[in-house]
Parts: sequence; C-alpha cells; structure tokens
Amino acid sequence: MALAGCSWLLLSAAFLSVGAEISITPEPAQPAEGDNVTLAVHGLLGELLAYNWYAGPTLSLNYLVASYIISTGDEIPGPAHTGREAVRPDGGLDIQGVLPRHSGTYILQTLNRQLQTEVGYGHLQILAQPVVMANNTALVERRDTLHLMCSSPSPAEVRWFFNGEGLPIAIRLGQSPDGRVLTRHGVRREEAGAYQCEVWNPVSVSRSEPINLTVYFGPERVAILQDSTTRTGCTIKLDFNTSLTLWCVSQSCPEPEYMWVFNGRALKNGRDHLNISSMTAAQEGTYTCIAKNPKTLLSGSASVVVKLSAAAVVMTIVPVPTKPMEGQDVTLTVQGYPKDLLVYAWYRGPASEPNRLLSQLPSGNWIAGPAHTGREAAFANCSLLVQKLNLTDAGRYTLKTITLQGKTETLDVELQVAR
Repeated sequence: MALAGCSWLLLSAAFLSVGAEISITPEPAQPAEGDNVTLAVHGLLGELLAYNWYAGPTLSLNYLVASYIISTGDEIPGPAHTGREAVRPDGGLDIQGVLPRHSGTYILQTLNRQLQTEVGYGHLQILAQPVVMANNTALVERRDTLHLMCSSPSPAEVRWFFNGEGLPIAIRLGQSPDGRVLTRHGVRREEAGAYQCEVWNPVSVSRSEPINLTVYFGPERVAILQDSTTRTGCTIKLDFNTSLTLWCVSQSCPEPEYMWVFNGRALKNGRDHLNISSMTAAQEGTYTCIAKNPKTLLSGSASVVVKLSAAAVVMTIVPVPTKPMEGQDVTLTVQGYPKDLLVYAWYRGPASEPNRLLSQLPSGNWIAGPAHTGREAAFANCSLLVQKLNLTDAGRYTLKTITLQGKTETLDVELQVAR
C-alpha cells in the first residue's frame, strides 16, 4: 500500500488540474492552542480514489502529512506527520491538541478514477497561549502599584478580562497603547481578583490562564460586639456573677491579629473574642480590642466600659478551697464588697467585740482583735486568710462592713474543716 501511495505521488504532478473549487476551513473558526481542530473540506466532486494532505506551501514530499486510500480506509503517514493528524473518510483532516507549530498553509490533493488530481488550499493559524506576568500578586491598597504584562510571541490584538468578564473601564484606563501592559497606581481592593489576557486575530484566539491578585487593606471600622450588637464606646452593665462575651470585628484583608487590653494592661488573649465568665467588681473597667494587620502594618482599636449593675452588687463569701483539710490554709474570699468601703471587721462567731478577729482601717492597716490567734490575716478586698487550720477553726465567721455613707452590712459563712 505504501508503494501504491508513492506511485500516485509521482503520477499526480502530470495530471494536476488547476482551477479546482475545493475550499478548506478550520473548525472551530478561531482555534486556540490545545483545541482539537478539523480542516473541513468543501466542494469535492466525482468518484475519488485517494487524498493527500500537505502541511506546507507546495506539493513537496517533505510537506506530506498523510495519504488516505478511500476504498480501504488505509492511511499512510508522511514525513510531516506529527502524530496528531488523522485523515477523515470525507477528506477532512483532524488535528488533536493543535500547537502554534501547526500554523501555516495546508493543501489537500485529491485523485479521481480518471487519475486526475485537484487541489484545495487552506490556512491555519494557532496563536500561542499568552501568559500574564505580574510584578507582584499580593499588594497593599493605596500604597503599591500593579504591573501586569500579557506575554505572547504572536503579533496579535490583546484583550483583558477580569473575573471572566471584560475589563472595567476604570481599569482599562491603565493600559499601554498596544494593550499588552496594564498599570494601576495605588491599587484598590475592588481590583483584587482573577486577571486574564487574550490574543486574537480574525482566524485565531487564545486566552491565558488566570492570575489571581490579592489586595491587602485595613483594619477598618474596628468595633466591639455583644450578641451581634455594636457596643463600641458604650457602657455595658452586668449583674453580679453573670457572663459576657465581647467580639472584636473589623474590615481587613487578611484577618488581623488581635490583642485585648483591660484598664491599660495587656491580657493573654490573641483571639477575636474575650470571655468574662463570672462578673465581679474586680472585672469592672475599660476593655479595649486592638486589631493589627500583619501585611499593611496598620492597626485600629475599639473600647467599651463594663460595670456591675447597681442593684446587682451582692456581697458573698466563698471559702477557697471550699473543703479545706486540717493543716491547710483557707481564704474566705469576699466578692462584691462595697466600692466606697470605709472599714471592715471579721468575727469568730457573731459580730460582737469579744469575737473580733481583726479590723482593717482606711489606711489599709489591720488591727488584731480579742479573738485573733496569730494565724489570721486580712486583704484590701475584705478577704480573710486563716493559716494552718485545726478542727477547732470550723464554725461560723462573720464579716461586718461600713461604707463612707455609714451603711453597715453583715454577712456570715460556715467553715468546715475535714480531717
């Protein structure tokens, strides 16, 4: 069969018939690199015996892609066959995954039963897929400049696409005269997204892979929320022993780093929320959230004031540990003591002078009472420390407080000592 093909090639020149009406068109009409393309043939006449396809300007054996015998369906590859071409029974030529090197002139030569030949000419142009190159794909808003270049070896027109759509007018204003370079000074957050360029001419088109641009900004509008309600700059009043969660929010890319400050003192909390599990007087004050963007190096803050509700300040006494053992120390911890405290006193049993353990004066000093054993000590928050417990320390303890306004309050607690 190969010899028959070669014999026909030698004979074909003698019977060449010019003025043929064979036309060749690519399908799709504007093929891109990587497409499967068919060179469709129109205008074939008569009973044909064979086809010859050439990829070149002349009927030269060097340009022969393949010969096809119609009666048997046999195809004989030629010197110009790349492994991607296949001749169709209707005379068309399929090319799988076309590359720019497939561009050029294609000639179809037919042979009929009268050993006459006709030729048809077609042209295929495949534009190489362009590549978008960027000076940087992660930029800081209003500070950095964006440079995008559409790189392509093909002399063709250029179109740009943003998130799959035509480039917005505002961004198009930054194009170079030839359209291949896109420049944006002081890039904005709205310009973050996927960019592509496309090269095209009347017979071919090719679009680049997307390149994704990130624009860093913020933090802006830093706020503190409580139950989805903005509380920045407000005073939050809580009942005694209730819980509270404060959320810090902002507009930022990327997510900022957080730091919480309580009354000017940094807390060990790097999260976007802060929990107050059991509200007491010691937790009253100003809470500030500081948000810092690690990329823009900008920061912002918001603050709230948290206070106990006036009616919620209930004084309680809690032994710590709750069930101390003989020989241990115990602290009778006072929560919710009056803020305007003048003096207080602890008693072993009812609040009477013989039972007084100690008293604390406005100066902060405390004075031992008749019942003091040398193992008791007092704190500014009204708490009482009893050291090296023995079984006789079990029983009732009474706290008496007096405010600047002369208001007196008495509270007792039962202490149990285990063996």
